[in-house]
Amino acid sequence: MEIRRCAAPDVDAVLAMIRDEGGEWECYCGEGREDAYRSALESSITYLAFEGGVLCGFARCRDDDGLGLYVYDLLVAGPYRGRRAGRELLRHICARHRGETVYVLSDVDAYYEKLGLRRAGSVFVACER
Repeated sequence: MEIRRCAAPDVDAVLAMIRDEGGEWECYCGEGREDAYRSALESSITYLAFEGGVLCGFARCRDDDGLGLYVYDLLVAGPYRGRRAGRELLRHICARHRGETVYVLSDVDAYYEKLGLRRAGSVFVACER
């Protein structure tokens, strides 16, 4: 699995993945929100996961001025779930941001609990300083 930073030309592929996912992710691409989310992707620290050259997941993060890095969004495409893409994205983020606490905002708590992340109030801690 290859993980790398998102570049401007990658944003359309991420938006297509979100549109394909639908459900709760529609809030990012529906009702005129796509331009706002495009801007959020471009101004965030976004990592992409590829398997066999195919985009299979992404994580969008924000740095809180040295107080911590927050993972706002983590999505793995349906056919790639259960293949460790989400775990690898988080591992990569922690490795790249060594020395910072990495927090994960969640609406899928059971997933992060399964990964062994520690709950810290209403967020999870992926790694600590």
